[in-house]
Amino acid sequence: MIYVFAIVFAIVFEIFILNLVRRNKLDEKYSILWIILGIIILFVAIFPNSIVTIAGWFNVYYPPTLMLLFALMVLGVYIIHISIVITKQNKMIVKLTQELAIVKEKMEKKD
Repeated sequence: MIYVFAIVFAIVFEIFILNLVRRNKLDEKYSILWIILGIIILFVAIFPNSIVTIAGWFNVYYPPTLMLLFALMVLGVYIIHISIVITKQNKMIVKLTQELAIVKEKMEKKD
């Protein structure tokens, strides 16, 4: 039953992400990670023994631990990526604000 729920969740998740992209609420470059994540969830739901096999490769005795580790790694990388994007945007906002202030000052001097 849990595998059916996971399959349905993965499909609904993919549709949700694609709908966000279609409505321009999420950029394509940011949706790629979420689409890949949905595909991985779907793959694991369809082939649950794949986690046991992959855990065996890494000598992990409790396979769900590997899933948790993978999820934490993905979230960590995503948080770093989002932090980089926010930093770039903040620098652009400061630069634009400074340029706007310069333009306003020049306009006031002309009057």
